Amino acid sequence: MPKTVIHLFHDDVDSLTLGSRVPQRIHEVAADHDVTVEVFCFGPAQRSLAASGSTAEQTFNRQIDELVASGVRVGACVNAARADGAEQALEQRGLVLRVARDEFLRFTLEGATVVTF
Repeated sequence: MPKTVIHLFHDDVDSLTLGSRVPQRIHEVAADHDVTVEVFCFGPAQRSLAASGSTAEQTFNRQIDELVASGVRVGACVNAARADGAEQALEQRGLVLRVARDEFLRFTLEGATVVTF
């Protein structure tokens, strides 16, 4: 089955808010096209998973939680989560933590289309 992966890396307002909204919109129609949707957070965007100071971070985290609740696999780098002391909190929110290197290679092996924000 084809897959679209939304890779959230940047932590500017538009990348956080639009980048976490796009997979919601794709997910709304993906099943009609036999496509799966996945999200992978890394770098500055991953650090925003543990922040809630700005309006953009609050929107981002709400939308990430909504994606998880709707059954979209949302992942992040386990090594970065450990370094930030956020591993347990992210797992409790339902994020899948894996080594980023392995996830990026998996996307290639699966022939996924990766869109980065």
